[in-house]
Amino acid sequence: MIEEFLSWNIPQELIIVIVSALPVVELRGALPLAINLFHMTWYKAFCLAVIGNLLPVPILLLFLDSLAKAVSRVGVGRRVVNWVFERTRRRGGTIGKYEKIGLTLFVAIPLPVTGAWTGSIAAFLLGIKFRYAFLSILFGVIIAGAIVTSLCLLGWLGAVIAGVGLSALTILGWQKT
Repeated sequence: MIEEFLSWNIPQELIIVIVSALPVVELRGALPLAINLFHMTWYKAFCLAVIGNLLPVPILLLFLDSLAKAVSRVGVGRRVVNWVFERTRRRGGTIGKYEKIGLTLFVAIPLPVTGAWTGSIAAFLLGIKFRYAFLSILFGVIIAGAIVTSLCLLGWLGAVIAGVGLSALTILGWQKT
């Protein structure tokens, strides 16, 4: 995908913004791309990734209900929406318990399916007001960006730290169930 963007002469900066705005990938994938592949300075990569990651948030917070209804009109769309909403509800316990701080922490943890997209869906499902949800997600994205940027700058050491940390979180998560 990146090679295709580059073949269309799309600037690297725009590629980072686009990748950051994508669900699942978000800035967790865009920052390593910017820092390690495109050799951008960390602060430029960080700013572009945060901006890109935040682009879909207001749209999701304001229009998720309408979007979900429109997509649910198709059988496959209904199944996808139900799956995403149910999965988010199950993982949203911390958010429900601690609300704004829980939402910030949920978005800040740089794991798959814990970013701005899922945080926006959880905020919508829990009825958190727009301004509180947006600010919580903003702070969470900044924290996640700082973590991922630090790991990118640490190179192999960062990869080892991330691997050990993710493994520990996975083990703790399995022990709770």
